[in-house]
Amino acid sequence: MNAPGTPETRDVFEYALLRVVPRAERGEQINAGVVVYCRARSFVTALTHLDEARLLALDPEADVTGVRALLGAVERHCAGGADAGQAGADDAGRRYRWLVAPRSTVVRPGPVHTGLTTDPAAEAERLLALLVR
Repeated sequence: MNAPGTPETRDVFEYALLRVVPRAERGEQINAGVVVYCRARSFVTALTHLDEARLLALDPEADVTGVRALLGAVERHCAGGADAGQAGADDAGRRYRWLVAPRSTVVRPGPVHTGLTTDPAAEAERLLALLVR
């Protein structure tokens, strides 16, 4: 924390939306989470929220259980530790970069965006509320 009367340090952060694309041939998608990374604070997190009704509106046969499992795996990957599997010992930056790499799966990252923040955890909550819920 800075001394009283001085501005708080704002650090660069990066984020990407997590998108669910139930039928790749149609290209339709819904936002289902956000991954936030702040190198200066060695911080990475993924927050997710799956709107099941919206997903099923795009594809009535979507595998909701499978999508929830994939989103949970992303959250565990960000958290690190034993629940993250082989990536658990990787640093925050490496876990983040792996998650935002382009892929052709049902759950995929959107483009990476940047900003400045004094609190990356609060920024993740703000982005989830603004862009996903």
